[in-house]
Amino acid sequence: MSFINYMAREINCKIVYYGPGLCGKTTNLQYIYERTNPDAKGKMISLATDTDRTLFFDFLPLSLGEIRGFKTRFHLYTVPGQVFYDASRKLILKGVDGVIFVADSQIERLEANQESVDNLRTNLAQQGYSLEKVPYVIQYNKRDLPNVVDVEELRSLLNPMGVPDYEAKARTGEGVFDTLKAVSKLVLTELKRGG
Repeated sequence: MSFINYMAREINCKIVYYGPGLCGKTTNLQYIYERTNPDAKGKMISLATDTDRTLFFDFLPLSLGEIRGFKTRFHLYTVPGQVFYDASRKLILKGVDGVIFVADSQIERLEANQESVDNLRTNLAQQGYSLEKVPYVIQYNKRDLPNVVDVEELRSLLNPMGVPDYEAKARTGEGVFDTLKAVSKLVLTELKRGG
C-alpha cells in the first residue's frame, strides 16, 4: 500500500516493527536514526504513553536506488508492545508495506513472543492482509543476554514459514541494519512486481 508522491518523485513505503513489550523495537529505530545521514532523514516523533511509546521517522536511503525514476522513502514505525494498546497496533499496521517482527530471545519471553506473533497475524487479517503475503522478516534480539533460547528453537516456534531471520543485539547495533535491509529488499521487490 505504498504512497506515491508524484511532485517529489518519491514512493513512500511503511515498515512496521512489531513485537512484545520491551523486546527492542524502539532500540532498533533509535540505532538506525542515530546512524542515518541527517540530510536523508526526517524528524523522529515519539508518542509516549504511561508504560510504552511508539516511534516514527522517515528516511531516504540513497543506496537503494530508484524505481522507474522515483526515489524510495521508508517510513519506520514501532507499535506499542503492550496488548492493552491493541487499537494503536491496528492503526499503525494500516497501509503497511513490510513488517519486522522483533522477538525477545530471553527464555521467560517465549510466551509473549508467540502471543505477539498471533496478535500480528490477527491484526493484519482484520486489515485484509496476510502474513504470508506481506514482506516479513524476523529479528531474534537480545542475543547478548545470558538467558537466551537457542536460535533453532526460536525458529521452530516463531518462523514456521521460513522467512528471512536474523540474530541481533539492538543496543550495539549488531543485526539491526541486516534486518532492515532484508525487509527493504522484499518491499522493493514487491513494488517492482507492481504488488
